[in-house]
Amino acid sequence: MLGKAATLPADQVFLDLEDAVAPLEKTDATRAQVARALAEGEWSAATRVVRVNGVGTPWFLDDLLQVVEGAGASLHCVMLPKVERADEVHFVDHLLGHLERKLRLAEPIGLEIQIESPRGLVEIERIAGASSRIETLIFGPGDYAAAAGIPQLTVGAIEADYPGDQWHYVLSRIVTTARAFGLQAIDGPYAAIRDTDGFRTVATRSRLLGFDGKWALNPQQIEPCNEIYAPSAGELSRATRILDAYAAATETDHLGAVMLDGEMIDEATRKMAAGVAERGRAAGLQRAVS
Repeated sequence: MLGKAATLPADQVFLDLEDAVAPLEKTDATRAQVARALAEGEWSAATRVVRVNGVGTPWFLDDLLQVVEGAGASLHCVMLPKVERADEVHFVDHLLGHLERKLRLAEPIGLEIQIESPRGLVEIERIAGASSRIETLIFGPGDYAAAAGIPQLTVGAIEADYPGDQWHYVLSRIVTTARAFGLQAIDGPYAAIRDTDGFRTVATRSRLLGFDGKWALNPQQIEPCNEIYAPSAGELSRATRILDAYAAATETDHLGAVMLDGEMIDEATRKMAAGVAERGRAAGLQRAVS
């Protein structure tokens, strides 16, 4: 499985020591296997991450120490699950600083934070500001549903009987906090891996709220994920026309607003178009602006 994961066309791959590992297998041998895979493997993904067990568990410290020491510079980020308090982040931040100094690592190790409970959501602003290492906030729908008492048995699903989108508030809170602190916002998994239509539905909803991406549990979820979170050709084309029209209006005609296709565009429109263009470049699509 690790060999196949190394070749997948994903932006990031994370190796899991938490929920994917049975309690009796949370051993030094498992940690060594993960560290070895990171240090010796050739990965297509630009970012490699390990999800350790939560700070309050008996496995956390060994996970962090052994994987960081074994993987060294091959590890880009540590993912912290079920974060509920800022002091958990402070603790891990200090430990990583110590390990970086000990190992003489040239680059700091980032942190990805999973919000998986109502307590974590209530504390999200304090958590997001707890360390400059934090790069990403991630929604964990399965544990959140369990903690909130939501009667759901498919991780990441949207219940048809709910009159609306039951995850709207949680997702909005996460993406708003992420943007306020300059972080990425990533939607969590959709466990029904053969239900491509369902995956597209939940992914599209979080994308329309501003999320940067979503977990893929299976290789067949990667293609729709990349498609949904990247701008379409039509969006890139319109973004380019907006940027060109606004540049001409401001730089040539000295106007602060101009009409394009029956619609007024101004500085706010330019910012929106620039964001679309930047997402296109990040996705490796054809340049939207010269």
